[in-house]
Amino acid sequence: MAARLQALARTITGPGLAASTASRPILAATTRNAQIQQQHRMASSTTAEVRKYEWLVVIPDKPGMMAKRLEVRPQHFEGLTKAKESGLFKMGGAILEDMPADDEVSSMKFAGSTVIVVAESRQAVVDALKDDVYVKSGVWDLEKAMIWPAKIAFRFP
Repeated sequence: MAARLQALARTITGPGLAASTASRPILAATTRNAQIQQQHRMASSTTAEVRKYEWLVVIPDKPGMMAKRLEVRPQHFEGLTKAKESGLFKMGGAILEDMPADDEVSSMKFAGSTVIVVAESRQAVVDALKDDVYVKSGVWDLEKAMIWPAKIAFRFP
């Protein structure tokens, strides 16, 4: 078989190149086949990345928690910074009872919050919310939270 391949190589490339190049195509094909098999083994041995979705969360405050909300608000914002940087939270803000007279926090009547959370499941969203100081301190009513998977159509800065 090798003699046939060398004869074929001499026919194609000429007598001077036949000896040095006859086995290269076979070697290249064998090497490429080994690479493909290795890639296949690697691809089938790794687990697929878990798909994450955006979730729209509307979470009410418990009645009478305005003072506690304002007290723990700085800690809440510290946690939000970490959640935002990690990609867990995409957007969020307060829900107000009425239009505020001004931009002073003390003049706002908070009703709860809304958040866009990126997670693989509803339970993962609930677990993320449980870590927030508003849940831990009793401001948010987690049992009344409304959580929907969402497909956000547009965003503006």
